[in-house]
Amino acid sequence: MKLPAAFSRSLRTPAVVTAMAVAAALPVPAAAAAPVPAGPAAARAADPAFDFNAPKVLATNLTVPWGLAFLPDGSALISERPSGRVLKLAPGSTTPTEVAKLTGPVSTGEGGLLGLAVSPTYEQDGYVYAYYTSSSDNRIVRFKLASPAQQEVLYSGIPKNTFHDGGRIAFGPDGKLYATVGDAGTRTNAQDKNSPSGKILRMNPDGTPPADNPFPNSRVYSLGHRNVQGVAWGNGQMYATEFGENSWDEINHIVPGGNYGWPNVEGKGGEPTYIDPLVVWQTREASPSGAAVVGDTLYAGAVGGRRLWTVPLDGKGGTSGAPTAVLSGTYGRIRTVSLAPDGSLWIMTSNRDGRGSPAATDDRVISFPKKSR
Repeated sequence: MKLPAAFSRSLRTPAVVTAMAVAAALPVPAAAAAPVPAGPAAARAADPAFDFNAPKVLATNLTVPWGLAFLPDGSALISERPSGRVLKLAPGSTTPTEVAKLTGPVSTGEGGLLGLAVSPTYEQDGYVYAYYTSSSDNRIVRFKLASPAQQEVLYSGIPKNTFHDGGRIAFGPDGKLYATVGDAGTRTNAQDKNSPSGKILRMNPDGTPPADNPFPNSRVYSLGHRNVQGVAWGNGQMYATEFGENSWDEINHIVPGGNYGWPNVEGKGGEPTYIDPLVVWQTREASPSGAAVVGDTLYAGAVGGRRLWTVPLDGKGGTSGAPTAVLSGTYGRIRTVSLAPDGSLWIMTSNRDGRGSPAATDDRVISFPKKSR
């Protein structure tokens, strides 16, 4: 069953009805209810490996930090969405320094300087990768910190919009670069294999399509997405967080060539043509963004839900219990989540993006140590 026409997440209307199978299979939870696993799962809840009662504030007074990637020496690179700045936070420091200011990013709505990734062979080639919104498109570039103005455009012409720009990039365990692309407000493009919109892309480090991608001569790795905001890997499996529309946000297990249903299905549809999500939340509970897998748990930041979700995994592409939330309301909108080289879990807030209630020191980078065993 197709969904009615809709606008951006910020323009959701309560009357929208999701796929018929969702309504039949999933009860509507109360405002504070737990999320709904999308398939059979044991009763075990996630056992967070981190001490969320021992936060350490690493940086303050940032302006909408978005991308986060680590250099071989343990330093973190942080992108600021509206300013186009790339900041470096050295181990033990609480004062980020500007190491690049990219020319080209244009910040409008959800666009600007978004995801960052560091080359797996950084010590040899020195490349940093970025996804950003320009005056005409979204694009993926690479550059060296010593000469950020000399950008090499790897892939351009990605449709842009005020909303649904995707923007997360990361190197997978296979050494390929993955990029999440929103539907840019044109819903039907998510099902069009010839359009990058509404997709997860996979490419070689030079931007070319890998020979083993699921569709010949194409960067498209999976399709049928509305606005994927985070990707993560664990035990050889790939996972993604996705903004739904008016009813359901999602965690998906990503497989090559998989079709995740948008715009024909939102949430769990139960249709054989599409792959159902592992977990769905009501939109007010989540708006899941950055993600990281550590051990048998996926950690997903929630901007709308203002919390960190912990999702227990079975190591085979499924869940092993019900997701639970930590940090509910503690830091506001959580945009990015990452495992740091020292074994701590980092989050970045997004309270100065026009949709949050910033504290005096926002936006912040905060780490949590591993629990003692």
